[in-house]
Amino acid sequence: MRTIRTTRVRAVAAIGAISLGLTLAACAPPSSSDDDADAPAAAEDTDTSEVPATPSAPVTLNILDVAGNQKLTGGMVDEFVKENPDIISSVTWETGGAPDVTGVVKPQVDSGNLQVDLVLTGNDGLSAGIAAGLWVPIVDEYGDRLSNMDNYIEPAQKMQELAGSDGVVVTYYPSGPLLQYNPDVVTDVPSTPDELLAWAEANPGKFGYARPANSGPGRTFLMGLPYMLGDEDPKDPENGWDKTWAYLQELGQYVDNYPTGTGQVITNIADGTWALIPTTTGWDMNPRITGTQPNTIEAAPFDDFTWVTDAHYAAIPKGQSADKISAILLLLQNILTPEQNAKAYDEGYFYPGPAIEGATLDKAPQETQDAINEYKRDWFDDLIEEMPKETPLSPDQMVKAFDIWDREVGAGKYEEAK
Repeated sequence: MRTIRTTRVRAVAAIGAISLGLTLAACAPPSSSDDDADAPAAAEDTDTSEVPATPSAPVTLNILDVAGNQKLTGGMVDEFVKENPDIISSVTWETGGAPDVTGVVKPQVDSGNLQVDLVLTGNDGLSAGIAAGLWVPIVDEYGDRLSNMDNYIEPAQKMQELAGSDGVVVTYYPSGPLLQYNPDVVTDVPSTPDELLAWAEANPGKFGYARPANSGPGRTFLMGLPYMLGDEDPKDPENGWDKTWAYLQELGQYVDNYPTGTGQVITNIADGTWALIPTTTGWDMNPRITGTQPNTIEAAPFDDFTWVTDAHYAAIPKGQSADKISAILLLLQNILTPEQNAKAYDEGYFYPGPAIEGATLDKAPQETQDAINEYKRDWFDDLIEEMPKETPLSPDQMVKAFDIWDREVGAGKYEEAK
Protein backbone atom coordinates (compact mmCIF):
# COMPACT_ATOMS: atom_id res chain seq x y z
CA MET A 1 0.00 0.00 0.00
CA ARG A 2 1.45 3.37 -0.95
CA THR A 3 2.09 5.96 1.71
CA ILE A 4 0.53 9.36 1.17
CA ARG A 5 1.25 12.49 3.15
CA THR A 6 -0.57 15.76 2.49
CA THR A 7 0.60 19.09 3.94
CA ARG A 8 0.20 22.78 3.29
CA VAL A 9 3.08 24.33 1.43
CA ARG A 10 4.04 26.39 4.48
CA ALA A 11 4.58 23.27 6.53
CA VAL A 12 8.12 22.07 7.12
CA ALA A 13 8.96 19.49 4.46
CA ALA A 14 10.20 16.08 5.52
CA ILE A 15 12.85 14.56 3.30
CA GLY A 16 11.54 11.68 1.21
CA ALA A 17 13.68 8.82 -0.07
CA ILE A 18 13.66 8.56 -3.83
CA SER A 19 11.50 5.54 -4.46
CA LEU A 20 12.16 4.39 -7.98
CA GLY A 21 10.31 1.71 -9.90
CA LEU A 22 8.33 1.09 -13.03
CA THR A 23 5.43 -1.37 -12.97
CA LEU A 24 3.38 -0.11 -15.86
CA ALA A 25 1.23 -3.15 -16.42
CA ALA A 26 0.35 -3.53 -12.78
CA CYS A 27 -0.62 0.12 -12.59
CA ALA A 28 -3.03 0.10 -15.53
CA PRO A 29 -6.51 1.33 -14.59
CA PRO A 30 -9.58 -0.89 -14.84
CA SER A 31 -11.12 -1.11 -18.30
CA SER A 32 -14.29 0.85 -18.87
CA SER A 33 -17.47 -0.14 -20.62
CA ASP A 34 -19.27 1.77 -23.35
CA ASP A 35 -22.48 0.92 -21.49
CA ASP A 36 -21.46 2.94 -18.45
CA ALA A 37 -23.40 6.09 -19.26
CA ASP A 38 -22.66 7.65 -15.85
CA ALA A 39 -18.86 7.51 -16.25
CA PRO A 40 -17.25 10.94 -16.62
CA ALA A 41 -15.79 11.80 -19.99
CA ALA A 42 -12.08 11.28 -20.58
CA ALA A 43 -9.83 14.33 -20.29
CA GLU A 44 -9.42 16.44 -23.39
CA ASP A 45 -6.41 18.55 -24.28
CA THR A 46 -6.67 22.16 -23.25
CA ASP A 47 -6.82 24.65 -26.10
CA THR A 48 -3.58 26.65 -25.77
CA SER A 49 -5.37 29.80 -26.91
CA GLU A 50 -7.61 29.54 -23.85
CA VAL A 51 -4.75 29.71 -21.31
CA PRO A 52 -4.65 33.28 -19.96
CA ALA A 53 -1.52 35.17 -18.95
CA THR A 54 -2.74 34.98 -15.35
CA PRO A 55 -5.55 32.93 -13.81
CA SER A 56 -8.99 34.48 -13.72
CA ALA A 57 -8.98 33.76 -9.97
CA PRO A 58 -6.39 32.38 -7.51
CA VAL A 59 -6.07 28.60 -7.79
CA THR A 60 -5.20 25.82 -5.39
CA LEU A 61 -2.51 23.47 -6.68
CA ASN A 62 -2.32 19.82 -5.65
CA ILE A 63 1.21 18.51 -6.28
CA LEU A 64 2.16 14.83 -6.43
CA ASP A 65 5.85 14.45 -5.57
CA VAL A 66 7.31 11.04 -6.44
CA ALA A 67 10.97 12.06 -6.32
CA GLY A 68 11.53 13.70 -2.93
CA ASN A 69 11.55 16.97 -4.84
CA GLN A 70 9.64 18.94 -2.20
CA LYS A 71 12.87 18.99 -0.23
CA LEU A 72 14.45 20.95 -3.07
CA THR A 73 11.65 23.10 -4.47
CA GLY A 74 9.30 23.42 -1.49
CA GLY A 75 10.90 26.70 -0.45
CA MET A 76 10.65 28.04 -3.99
CA VAL A 77 6.95 27.20 -4.16
CA ASP A 78 6.36 28.59 -0.68
CA GLU A 79 7.90 31.95 -1.56
CA PHE A 80 6.00 32.21 -4.85
CA VAL A 81 2.68 31.56 -3.12
CA LYS A 82 3.49 34.12 -0.43
CA GLU A 83 4.37 36.79 -2.98
CA ASN A 84 1.62 35.95 -5.51
CA PRO A 85 -1.62 35.19 -3.62
CA ASP A 86 -3.57 36.46 -6.62
CA ILE A 87 -2.17 33.55 -8.68
CA ILE A 88 -1.95 30.62 -6.23
CA SER A 89 -3.95 30.69 -3.01
CA SER A 90 -2.48 27.50 -1.51
CA VAL A 91 -0.63 24.30 -2.35
CA THR A 92 -1.03 20.78 -1.04
CA TRP A 93 1.66 18.11 -1.41
CA GLU A 94 1.08 14.41 -1.85
CA THR A 95 4.07 12.07 -1.80
CA GLY A 96 4.57 8.59 -3.14
CA GLY A 97 6.76 6.41 -5.31
CA ALA A 98 7.19 6.40 -9.07
CA PRO A 99 4.58 3.64 -9.61
CA ASP A 100 2.00 6.07 -8.18
CA VAL A 101 2.31 8.13 -11.37
CA THR A 102 0.28 5.63 -13.37
CA GLY A 103 -1.61 4.19 -10.44
CA VAL A 104 -2.91 7.58 -9.30
CA VAL A 105 -2.75 9.93 -12.27
CA LYS A 106 -3.87 7.72 -15.15
CA PRO A 107 -7.36 6.98 -13.75
CA GLN A 108 -7.82 10.70 -13.17
CA VAL A 109 -6.76 11.57 -16.72
CA ASP A 110 -8.91 8.82 -18.21
CA SER A 111 -11.97 9.89 -16.22
CA GLY A 112 -11.50 13.63 -16.75
CA ASN A 113 -11.55 14.12 -12.97
CA LEU A 114 -8.12 15.54 -12.11
CA GLN A 115 -7.20 15.80 -8.45
CA VAL A 116 -3.44 16.00 -9.09
CA ASP A 117 -2.56 19.26 -10.84
CA LEU A 118 1.22 18.97 -11.11
CA VAL A 119 3.65 16.05 -10.81
CA LEU A 120 7.28 16.40 -9.71
CA THR A 121 9.20 13.31 -10.74
CA GLY A 122 12.47 11.79 -11.80
CA ASN A 123 13.17 10.04 -15.10
CA ASP A 124 11.35 6.92 -13.95
CA GLY A 125 7.98 8.48 -13.18
CA LEU A 126 8.24 10.78 -16.19
CA SER A 127 8.93 7.75 -18.39
CA ALA A 128 5.95 5.89 -16.94
CA GLY A 129 3.72 8.87 -17.71
CA ILE A 130 5.07 9.20 -21.24
CA ALA A 131 4.38 5.52 -21.89
CA ALA A 132 0.83 5.96 -20.56
CA GLY A 133 0.21 9.19 -22.51
CA LEU A 134 -0.44 11.25 -19.38
CA TRP A 135 1.34 14.53 -19.92
CA VAL A 136 0.52 17.85 -21.54
CA PRO A 137 3.33 18.56 -24.09
CA ILE A 138 4.24 21.58 -22.05
CA VAL A 139 7.39 22.64 -23.91
CA ASP A 140 5.83 22.41 -27.38
CA GLU A 141 2.65 24.19 -26.38
CA TYR A 142 3.87 26.72 -23.80
CA GLY A 143 7.64 26.96 -24.24
CA ASP A 144 7.39 30.61 -25.21
CA ARG A 145 6.10 31.30 -21.69
CA LEU A 146 9.02 29.49 -20.07
CA SER A 147 11.83 31.64 -21.41
CA ASN A 148 14.04 30.89 -18.38
CA MET A 149 14.56 27.41 -19.80
CA ASP A 150 17.03 29.17 -22.12
CA ASN A 151 19.32 29.54 -19.10
CA TYR A 152 19.85 25.84 -18.32
CA ILE A 153 23.41 24.76 -17.66
CA GLU A 154 24.58 22.42 -20.41
CA PRO A 155 24.04 19.05 -18.64
CA ALA A 156 20.59 20.16 -17.45
CA GLN A 157 19.75 21.13 -21.04
CA LYS A 158 20.70 17.61 -22.13
CA MET A 159 18.38 16.18 -19.47
CA GLN A 160 15.65 18.44 -20.87
CA GLU A 161 16.27 17.10 -24.36
CA LEU A 162 15.93 13.57 -22.98
CA ALA A 163 12.46 14.45 -21.65
CA GLY A 164 11.28 15.96 -24.91
CA SER A 165 8.20 18.14 -24.47
CA ASP A 166 6.51 16.25 -21.66
CA GLY A 167 8.39 17.59 -18.64
CA VAL A 168 10.35 20.66 -17.54
CA VAL A 169 13.66 20.22 -15.72
CA VAL A 170 13.54 22.00 -12.34
CA THR A 171 16.63 20.55 -10.60
CA TYR A 172 19.78 18.72 -11.76
CA TYR A 173 22.78 16.86 -10.41
CA PRO A 174 25.65 14.80 -11.86
CA SER A 175 24.73 11.90 -9.57
CA GLY A 176 27.45 9.20 -9.75
CA PRO A 177 28.39 6.41 -9.46
CA LEU A 178 30.67 6.89 -6.47
CA LEU A 179 31.52 4.59 -3.56
CA GLN A 180 30.84 5.12 0.13
CA TYR A 181 32.58 3.07 2.81
CA ASN A 182 33.26 2.51 6.49
CA PRO A 183 36.99 3.25 6.93
CA ASP A 184 37.18 0.99 9.99
CA VAL A 185 36.41 -1.99 7.73
CA VAL A 186 37.49 -0.95 4.23
CA THR A 187 41.18 -0.19 4.45
CA ASP A 188 41.98 -0.72 0.77
CA VAL A 189 39.26 1.19 -1.08
CA PRO A 190 38.40 -0.23 -4.53
CA SER A 191 39.06 2.15 -7.40
CA THR A 192 37.93 -0.03 -10.31
CA PRO A 193 35.06 -2.47 -10.89
CA ASP A 194 37.53 -5.38 -10.77
CA GLU A 195 38.84 -4.23 -7.40
CA LEU A 196 35.27 -3.86 -6.15
CA LEU A 197 34.51 -7.43 -7.23
CA ALA A 198 37.63 -8.72 -5.50
CA TRP A 199 36.73 -6.87 -2.30
CA ALA A 200 33.18 -8.23 -2.33
CA GLU A 201 34.50 -11.77 -2.83
CA ALA A 202 36.87 -11.34 0.10
CA ASN A 203 34.12 -9.81 2.26
CA PRO A 204 30.87 -11.61 1.34
CA GLY A 205 27.72 -9.95 2.64
CA LYS A 206 29.45 -6.63 3.36
CA PHE A 207 28.75 -4.94 0.01
CA GLY A 208 25.31 -4.17 -1.35
CA TYR A 209 23.01 -1.83 -3.22
CA ALA A 210 19.28 -1.41 -3.69
CA ARG A 211 17.12 -2.69 -6.52
CA PRO A 212 17.81 -0.20 -9.36
CA ALA A 213 14.12 0.25 -10.20
CA ASN A 214 13.60 1.62 -6.68
CA SER A 215 16.84 3.48 -6.02
CA GLY A 216 18.67 6.44 -7.49
CA PRO A 217 22.12 5.21 -6.41
CA GLY A 218 21.20 1.68 -7.50
CA ARG A 219 20.22 2.69 -11.01
CA THR A 220 23.18 5.09 -11.30
CA PHE A 221 25.56 2.24 -10.41
CA LEU A 222 23.79 0.05 -12.96
CA MET A 223 24.00 2.64 -15.75
CA GLY A 224 27.57 3.68 -14.88
CA LEU A 225 29.09 0.21 -15.16
CA PRO A 226 28.88 -0.11 -18.99
CA TYR A 227 31.14 2.93 -19.33
CA MET A 228 33.70 1.64 -16.84
CA LEU A 229 33.65 -1.92 -18.19
CA GLY A 230 33.92 -0.86 -21.82
CA ASP A 231 30.67 -2.40 -23.00
CA GLU A 232 29.75 -2.25 -26.67
CA ASP A 233 26.88 0.23 -26.28
CA PRO A 234 26.24 1.84 -22.86
CA LYS A 235 22.86 3.11 -24.14
CA ASP A 236 21.56 -0.36 -25.10
CA PRO A 237 21.12 -2.64 -22.08
CA GLU A 238 19.54 -5.42 -24.14
CA ASN A 239 22.16 -5.80 -26.86
CA GLY A 240 25.17 -3.82 -25.67
CA TRP A 241 25.75 -4.73 -22.01
CA ASP A 242 27.28 -8.22 -22.15
CA LYS A 243 30.11 -7.27 -19.78
CA THR A 244 27.83 -5.45 -17.36
CA TRP A 245 25.33 -8.28 -16.96
CA ALA A 246 28.11 -10.86 -16.51
CA TYR A 247 29.80 -8.61 -13.94
CA LEU A 248 26.62 -8.01 -11.94
CA GLN A 249 25.78 -11.70 -11.87
CA GLU A 250 29.25 -12.50 -10.55
CA LEU A 251 29.12 -9.66 -8.03
CA GLY A 252 25.69 -10.86 -6.93
CA GLN A 253 27.20 -14.05 -5.53
CA TYR A 254 28.52 -11.96 -2.65
CA VAL A 255 25.41 -9.80 -2.08
CA ASP A 256 22.96 -11.20 0.47
CA ASN A 257 19.93 -9.15 -0.61
CA TYR A 258 18.89 -6.07 -2.54
CA PRO A 259 16.70 -3.66 -0.51
CA THR A 260 13.74 -2.14 -2.29
CA GLY A 261 14.73 1.41 -1.38
CA THR A 262 17.85 3.50 -0.74
CA GLY A 263 16.82 4.24 2.85
CA GLN A 264 17.58 0.66 3.88
CA VAL A 265 20.99 0.90 2.20
CA ILE A 266 21.80 3.93 4.35
CA THR A 267 20.63 2.05 7.45
CA ASN A 268 22.77 -0.95 6.51
CA ILE A 269 25.99 1.03 6.28
CA ALA A 270 25.13 3.20 9.29
CA ASP A 271 24.58 0.19 11.58
CA GLY A 272 27.53 -1.81 10.25
CA THR A 273 25.56 -4.45 8.32
CA TRP A 274 27.36 -3.34 5.17
CA ALA A 275 30.71 -1.60 4.85
CA LEU A 276 30.77 -0.61 1.17
CA ILE A 277 27.98 0.72 -1.10
CA PRO A 278 27.56 2.63 -4.39
CA THR A 279 26.41 6.19 -3.86
CA THR A 280 25.89 9.58 -5.51
CA THR A 281 26.93 13.09 -4.49
CA GLY A 282 23.55 13.73 -2.86
CA TRP A 283 23.22 10.39 -1.11
CA ASP A 284 26.74 10.82 0.27
CA MET A 285 26.11 14.31 1.66
CA ASN A 286 22.50 14.44 2.81
CA PRO A 287 22.45 11.48 5.23
CA ARG A 288 25.51 12.89 6.99
CA ILE A 289 24.00 16.39 7.12
CA THR A 290 20.71 15.10 8.53
CA GLY A 291 22.37 12.68 10.96
CA THR A 292 20.93 9.46 9.54
CA GLN A 293 24.48 8.32 8.82
CA PRO A 294 27.63 8.97 10.88
CA ASN A 295 29.98 11.59 9.49
CA THR A 296 32.81 9.09 9.86
CA ILE A 297 31.60 7.33 6.69
CA GLU A 298 33.92 8.17 3.79
CA ALA A 299 33.45 8.35 0.02
CA ALA A 300 35.70 7.82 -2.98
CA PRO A 301 35.43 7.95 -6.78
CA PHE A 302 36.38 5.26 -9.23
CA ASP A 303 39.64 6.03 -11.03
CA ASP A 304 38.01 6.25 -14.45
CA PHE A 305 34.26 6.71 -14.66
CA THR A 306 31.50 8.67 -16.37
CA TRP A 307 28.91 10.67 -14.45
CA VAL A 308 25.39 9.42 -15.22
CA THR A 309 23.38 12.59 -14.75
CA ASP A 310 19.95 12.96 -13.17
CA ALA A 311 17.19 15.56 -12.94
CA HIS A 312 13.74 16.22 -11.56
CA TYR A 313 10.91 17.28 -13.83
CA ALA A 314 7.60 19.10 -13.57
CA ALA A 315 4.81 17.48 -15.60
CA ILE A 316 1.18 18.51 -16.06
CA PRO A 317 -1.52 15.82 -16.41
CA LYS A 318 -3.67 16.06 -19.53
CA GLY A 319 -7.07 17.69 -19.10
CA GLN A 320 -5.80 20.42 -16.80
CA SER A 321 -7.84 23.63 -16.62
CA ALA A 322 -6.65 26.76 -18.38
CA ASP A 323 -6.39 28.73 -15.12
CA LYS A 324 -4.27 26.07 -13.43
CA ILE A 325 -1.97 25.76 -16.44
CA SER A 326 -1.54 29.53 -16.34
CA ALA A 327 -0.57 29.42 -12.66
CA ILE A 328 1.81 26.48 -13.15
CA LEU A 329 3.60 28.24 -16.01
CA LEU A 330 4.12 31.34 -13.88
CA LEU A 331 5.36 29.19 -10.99
CA LEU A 332 7.83 27.29 -13.18
CA GLN A 333 9.14 30.47 -14.77
CA ASN A 334 9.88 31.74 -11.27
CA ILE A 335 11.50 28.48 -10.13
CA LEU A 336 13.88 28.74 -13.08
CA THR A 337 15.41 32.02 -11.90
CA PRO A 338 18.90 31.93 -10.31
CA GLU A 339 17.63 33.39 -7.05
CA GLN A 340 14.98 30.69 -6.62
CA ASN A 341 16.81 27.76 -8.21
CA ALA A 342 19.75 28.25 -5.83
CA LYS A 343 17.52 26.92 -3.05
CA ALA A 344 17.99 23.49 -4.67
CA TYR A 345 21.36 23.18 -2.92
CA ASP A 346 19.24 22.46 0.15
CA GLU A 347 21.02 19.98 2.46
CA GLY A 348 23.01 18.36 -0.31
CA TYR A 349 20.18 16.01 -1.25
CA PHE A 350 20.71 16.52 -5.01
CA TYR A 351 24.15 18.14 -4.94
CA PRO A 352 24.65 20.57 -6.48
CA GLY A 353 20.94 20.78 -7.36
CA PRO A 354 20.44 23.94 -9.46
CA ALA A 355 19.72 23.57 -13.18
CA ILE A 356 20.10 27.27 -14.06
CA GLU A 357 23.15 29.37 -14.90
CA GLY A 358 24.02 31.79 -12.09
CA ALA A 359 22.23 29.83 -9.35
CA THR A 360 25.37 29.83 -7.22
CA LEU A 361 25.72 28.74 -3.62
CA ASP A 362 26.03 32.32 -2.36
CA LYS A 363 22.40 32.88 -3.46
CA ALA A 364 21.16 29.99 -1.28
CA PRO A 365 19.90 30.51 2.30
CA GLN A 366 22.70 30.87 4.84
CA GLU A 367 21.88 27.60 6.60
CA THR A 368 22.21 25.82 3.27
CA GLN A 369 25.56 27.46 2.59
CA ASP A 370 26.80 26.42 6.03
CA ALA A 371 25.71 22.79 5.61
CA ILE A 372 27.18 22.44 2.12
CA ASN A 373 30.49 24.01 3.10
CA GLU A 374 30.82 21.71 6.12
CA TYR A 375 29.85 18.37 4.55
CA LYS A 376 30.81 18.59 0.87
CA ARG A 377 33.79 16.43 -0.09
CA ASP A 378 36.62 18.72 -1.12
CA TRP A 379 37.08 16.79 -4.38
CA PHE A 380 33.45 16.92 -5.53
CA ASP A 381 33.50 20.13 -7.56
CA ASP A 382 36.75 19.37 -9.37
CA LEU A 383 35.53 15.88 -10.26
CA ILE A 384 32.23 17.26 -11.54
CA GLU A 385 34.15 19.54 -13.88
CA GLU A 386 36.77 17.00 -14.94
CA MET A 387 34.94 13.75 -15.61
CA PRO A 388 32.69 13.13 -18.64
CA LYS A 389 28.92 13.22 -18.26
CA GLU A 390 26.25 11.17 -20.00
CA THR A 391 22.47 11.29 -19.73
CA PRO A 392 20.76 8.20 -18.34
CA LEU A 393 19.07 5.64 -20.52
CA SER A 394 16.11 6.75 -22.61
CA PRO A 395 12.73 5.89 -21.09
CA ASP A 396 12.19 2.70 -23.10
CA GLN A 397 15.74 1.46 -22.54
CA MET A 398 15.53 2.17 -18.81
CA VAL A 399 12.45 -0.06 -18.57
CA LYS A 400 14.38 -2.83 -20.38
CA ALA A 401 17.39 -2.45 -18.05
CA PHE A 402 15.24 -2.70 -14.93
CA ASP A 403 13.46 -5.76 -16.30
CA ILE A 404 16.71 -7.56 -17.18
CA TRP A 405 18.22 -6.76 -13.78
CA ASP A 406 15.10 -8.04 -11.99
CA ARG A 407 15.17 -11.32 -13.92
CA GLU A 408 18.89 -12.01 -14.26
CA VAL A 409 20.51 -10.36 -11.24
CA GLY A 410 18.09 -9.67 -8.40
CA ALA A 411 15.58 -12.49 -8.82
CA GLY A 412 14.86 -14.15 -5.48
CA LYS A 413 16.88 -11.62 -3.49
CA TYR A 414 15.30 -8.19 -3.70
CA GLU A 415 11.91 -9.50 -2.59
CA GLU A 416 13.50 -10.87 0.57
CA ALA A 417 15.13 -7.56 1.54
CA LYS A 418 13.87 -5.64 4.54
